[in-house]
This record gives sequence, structure tokens and C-alpha cells, in this order.
Amino acid sequence: MTTTSDIYESGGSGRADDIFATSPADEADAEGATILNATGGDWDDLVEEATALNEERIVVNMGPQHPSTHGVLRLILELDGETVTEARAGIGYLHTGIEKNMEFRTWTQGVTFCTRMDYLTPLFNEAAYCLAVEKLLGITDDIPERAQIIRVMMMEFNRIGSHLVAMGTGGMEMGATTVMTVGFRERERILSIFEMVSGLRMNNAYIRPGGVAQDIPHGTIDAVREAIPLISKGVHELELLMVENPILKGRMQRVGYLDLTGCMALGMTGPILRSAGLPLDLRKDEPYCGYETYDFDVVTRTEADAYARLCVRLDEIHESLKIVEQCADRLQAKPGPVMVADKKIAWPSQLSVGSDGQGNSPDHIREIMGTSMESLIHHFKIVTEGFRVPTGQVYAPVEAPKGELGCHLVSDGGTRPYRAHFREPSFNNLQGTAAMCEGGQVADVIVAVASIDPVMGGVDR
Repeated sequence: MTTTSDIYESGGSGRADDIFATSPADEADAEGATILNATGGDWDDLVEEATALNEERIVVNMGPQHPSTHGVLRLILELDGETVTEARAGIGYLHTGIEKNMEFRTWTQGVTFCTRMDYLTPLFNEAAYCLAVEKLLGITDDIPERAQIIRVMMMEFNRIGSHLVAMGTGGMEMGATTVMTVGFRERERILSIFEMVSGLRMNNAYIRPGGVAQDIPHGTIDAVREAIPLISKGVHELELLMVENPILKGRMQRVGYLDLTGCMALGMTGPILRSAGLPLDLRKDEPYCGYETYDFDVVTRTEADAYARLCVRLDEIHESLKIVEQCADRLQAKPGPVMVADKKIAWPSQLSVGSDGQGNSPDHIREIMGTSMESLIHHFKIVTEGFRVPTGQVYAPVEAPKGELGCHLVSDGGTRPYRAHFREPSFNNLQGTAAMCEGGQVADVIVAVASIDPVMGGVDR
């Protein structure tokens, strides 16, 4: 760390035209306290500095093209032989501008943008956003029970799918190809149900402000009941492949270590935090969508390493399957609407399935065009202009597979968000990269990053 006075003496970023810098005189006024300015810099500058000091440092890039960096993540590693002495994560290579784009779309259209952030957990992105919109509208308690059950079922299936990808890709990166094929095989069962319910495998835009886009089609509950034991069997197969495998344990135990103090300091959540022993789970601590009525346990470990995170994810899959089974029972017993009753907010959701396998069937078109001119005008206006949301700002968090996913919305009373911002768990969890990797081997960097399970679509939104 460089002090302000050092910067002034070296002619660094404390120059006169830096309005954020403090002067040595300002330091004297701070009752003897030392003021530190943390400044960033490009690694090319660090290399030049090392060269000028005649120090032998090796600085290498892992990524952004490296297959072990989960997309376009750049890891800049300073090495001493095979030992990592310094590690930094470079992000921004997948920036999409999703949050900014949402300011130019109606509240309902915003769902189609945020669902694409973490593309492995689209339903959680949608849920956090819609819960925030409903909070602004003051209709949180008006959402039909059936819609909430469907949301929970879809989110828990999505949690299982995300964990399967985390374990599958992590296994592949260590050379365990079978872990990858088994994990993706079980995920396909979930994606088939998503396609049956929403018409899409990913980026579903199914959860909407006020409820869900449409009710589950006939046969969904039977498909869910058939999938549960098959997925459970597949996960058991993964457990047999991994949990007591001496090679895997040798690669993962005591690797990527980050204790509870470090997790708390860096704002880590999700499996990383629970692997360090803290049973923080928003489904229990700040329930939403009726989670307080479901029977499930919060899984924890205490080893705080990559292996503990693997075990947490495996156990969480079994807990999610318990929740999905409860959802199937409730959906069978509780028919009803899936969209809020207020027609000034609700998009049409009770759509008959057309020949294309999705909504807007001839029956639906005939209904809105034949009922009255007013209903047709209302349908046109709510789709093209959207509804107005009262002025205010809210924050709504959900327990996503990677940790706390929160949506902060600001409304100026119009039909579009004034500001939409997400607390994306992959972004926060990547802060632990240096703490997990420094002091370890180059090969352990891959294991540590895989245990974080970052998805850059969420980081670079």
C-alpha cells in the first residue's frame, strides 16, 4: 500500500489535477492518522516496475480464452516457480449493458433482459427483479398462491441445474470427464421440464411482475414426479464418483481455503459461506415466495475449502428435490389463478396453447377481440406502454445457487425503471480469488475458481 505522501514524492496519482487526492497538509490535519490511497494499475506497469528493479517475476495470464476460466474471466498471476504469489481477477470482457438497457424498457419487458445475466440461473434473476417490482407496487401479498408455488418449484429445479453445471465443469477441468457427462445428463431432465412449462430451456422470461406468464400445462406434475427419482439416482451416481474418490479429495481438500472471517470480510454468500460453517440462507432468514412453509434444511460444512463446497452443493440438491416434491403435491391440490387479479397490472396469463406450442392461440385472440373494444384497447396499451409504478426505491434479495442475488430498483413513477441494479453473487464472490489462490500452486487456481462457480454473464451485466 502506498501512502499519499509517497505518491506526492514520486509524482504519482497525487498530482495537483487529481481532485480525489489528499495533500500532505491534509494528513497533518487528520489528528496524526495515516491516510492511505489505494490506486489501481495495469499489470504492464507492474511488469515494467519489476524490470526496472531487476526483480525476477513471472506474470502470466490465465484467460480470458482459457477454458478453465468459466467464460471470459482473466486471471493475472504472479508466479515464483509453480507458486502463486499474487493473483488478480480481470473482468469486463462480457459486458452486456443489461442494467442500462432495462431503463429503456417497460417493467414487464425488463424480465427479458435480467433473465440473461447469470444464464445458468435465469429464474432467480427473474424472481429477484419481479419481487422488487411487486414491492414497489405494494402487491407482494396479492400474488396468487399457485403462482408462488410454481415460482418455488422452478427456482429449486434451477438451483439443481446450476449446481450440476458447477460440479460437471469443475470435474472436467480436473480431468474427470464422466462427472461432466453425468451432471449434464441430469440437467437435461430439468431443462425438458423448463421447456414444457415456459417454452424455453434457458432465458425463460417466465416469472413476471404479478405472477408467472402462464399456468403449467397438463402433464407437468406427472413429468416432475417422474424426474425426481431419476435426478436423485443420477446425483447419487455423482456422489459415488466424487465424494470418497482419493484422487479428487487430494485435488480439492485444503485447496481454495477461505475461513469464515475471510468470507464475512469479503461479502461472500451461498455455498462458499455455508462451507465455512455459517448457516445463512435467505429462504430461512428472510423468506419470500412462501419458503417459510416448506420443509428443508440448510446445509453447512466447516472445512472451508473446495471439497467442502462440493459437498454443500451435493447436499443442497437433495434438499431442493424435497422442496420440488412438496411443490408438486401443492400444485395438484391447489388450482387457481397464476397472475395478480388487478387488470391494470396483470399481463394476460391464462393463455390456451396454440399450434406453435406457446400462447396467443386463436381462442385467446378471439376472446380479447370479441369481448369489447375496451378490452382490446386495454390489452394493446398494457403490452405496448406498460403499467406505472409508484415513486420509490426497494431492494429485494433471493437465495440464488451462488449466494445472495438482490435487485435494487428505483422508480420515478413512470412505466420504466429509473434505475435497475443487481447485487450479483458471482461478482462479490470473485473477490475471494486472491485469498484462495495466493500461496498455492498454479494447478490449484483452477480448482479454487471452479469452487467459486462464477458466471461472467452475471459479473459483467
